[in-house]
Amino acid sequence: MCGIVGVARARAGEAAPLEAMVATLCHRGPDDTGIFQSEDRRVALGHRRLSIIDLSAAGHQPMAGGNGDVQVAFNGEIYNYRALRDELAALGHSFHSASDTEVLIAAYLQWGFDCVERLDGMFAISLYDRRTQQLFLARDRAGEKPLYYAHAGGRLAFASELKALLADPATPRTIDPAALELFLAYGYVPASMCILRGVAKLQQGEALVYDIDRDTIRRWTYWRLPEPPSAVDVSTEELTDELERLLEAAVRRQLVAADVPVGVLLSGGVDSSLVTALAARASSTPVRTFTISFPGSGAYDEGPFARIVADHFSTDHTELPAEPVSIDLLPALARQFDEPLADHSILPTYLVSREIRPHARVALGGDGGDELFGGYDHYSWLLRMHRYRGFVPRFVRRAAALAASRMLRPGIGGRNHLIGFGDDDAASIAHVNLFFDERTRDRLLAPLRRRLGAAAADPEAFRASVANPAHSLLRRATETDFRTTMVDGYLVKVDRASMLASLEVRAPFLDRSVVEFAFGRVPDSLKANERERKILPRLLARKLLPSSLDITRKQGFSIPLDDWFRGDTGHVFEQILSEADATIFDRGTIASLIADQRRGRRNAGRLFALTIFELWRREYRLSIP
Repeated sequence: MCGIVGVARARAGEAAPLEAMVATLCHRGPDDTGIFQSEDRRVALGHRRLSIIDLSAAGHQPMAGGNGDVQVAFNGEIYNYRALRDELAALGHSFHSASDTEVLIAAYLQWGFDCVERLDGMFAISLYDRRTQQLFLARDRAGEKPLYYAHAGGRLAFASELKALLADPATPRTIDPAALELFLAYGYVPASMCILRGVAKLQQGEALVYDIDRDTIRRWTYWRLPEPPSAVDVSTEELTDELERLLEAAVRRQLVAADVPVGVLLSGGVDSSLVTALAARASSTPVRTFTISFPGSGAYDEGPFARIVADHFSTDHTELPAEPVSIDLLPALARQFDEPLADHSILPTYLVSREIRPHARVALGGDGGDELFGGYDHYSWLLRMHRYRGFVPRFVRRAAALAASRMLRPGIGGRNHLIGFGDDDAASIAHVNLFFDERTRDRLLAPLRRRLGAAAADPEAFRASVANPAHSLLRRATETDFRTTMVDGYLVKVDRASMLASLEVRAPFLDRSVVEFAFGRVPDSLKANERERKILPRLLARKLLPSSLDITRKQGFSIPLDDWFRGDTGHVFEQILSEADATIFDRGTIASLIADQRRGRRNAGRLFALTIFELWRREYRLSIP
């Protein structure tokens, strides 16, 4: 795993502070650093290296190829690089290292931009071709690796993390109010949008070419989710066996594509336990597993469940008891977020990553299983709401939704679902995991609304429009989560938390073959219904996992935030929020949220979101003009 930066300009001008930009990414690559600059000084690429494949100096980046015509700075791993290397060698290409970067260069020289369609892995790629004066950028299919860019003033700058772009004085430093509203709604900034005006994100499965001489961008999608299966032509047993084969092959590929020790992030849930089982099958030595526990915190304590799995497969297991977060850790995490992120499970993710790092440079996790196979509770809830819509008149539903919005305060269970129930299925999808609904955002952002006089954004409409309305409700819900919450929330959390500890985390469930199997082969009936979820993986779990493990429970790496809020952590939040920017947020609304939390309502997640945003804004000294 690595970090990349770069700047290309249509005309020679003042050099970008590339060394300073690269230095902000040292946590992503503590082993080596490199900078390339073109002879005409119009293109510069920078790289920080975390050595995973070919640990020798031959893996140094930026790497040249094609007699020096091509330069690559690349973040990630190409899991099928050995097969591609054999194919390319047969076509006449020669290799001088064992790195996947050299294979990437040969693939580009052979197939051009289409090479990205042949790559299986997680990656953010930057490639400069001197012959065509073009800069090529691409991001992996699931969006595991990040890539930000800014195009303005006759130049394009890009980086793995936003903080690297902020080291360039040319990067705008003003917050986009529409992106802020999306963050308040869902706890992340989705799709190509960015919290900063003038900056964008390359989306999952996208590529971009910048024509340097013409100062133009062409951006396209090179991969999409497959269409759902039209009919079930195979048995449940056959699909279970196919899932086992595909997931085992993905685990093997991700274990082999590393020249360093590899561990497993084990939560004790179905997904990470299946990864552990298949890693143990593939490994000739005991697999190292790691978990974080919260003794005395009931359902949040993963320790006992992880131990059942670790004991069953005789893994070399490490358990880290966690303590409530200290005030010193919050600013560091806010700085690492780049864009503010409201997922408080970044805390245990970072802590377990920090624990693993002395023992392994790579860890496998269970990310993606819920989105692929219908694992979240809200899928069953959406299906129930769909059935209720059939016999509850629309005017009654709308009246109930309006009453819930006006009379029920944030933090009361089921409030968002009732609001979404007032409209169609897409509205229910839009109200899943909503932090601040429209009415609450209006109150919270009242100072900003008065100052700017701008119309409010509509995050709910954005989320409701993500998936094809012709597909089934369950397909639309899982696809929406795959294309929004997973990539812009959960995968950002994993990337930033693990890379802060210089640890590479891989996700076998997000292997291309497993993703395309889940969305293109598995029927809704084997994913979720009104009572069950993640049906197919649980059938596999009954085959592979110990019978004493409760495979019906749903709990990933998380923290007892409501419990922590009652202690010193809550006082830290209150102190920070008492000084929140009054030109953006209504402090009376914040005080009301805090008071309701003290009365037993569940606002801790919302208060965490506001706290992280305020810390992030202070760290980067950003404002809304």
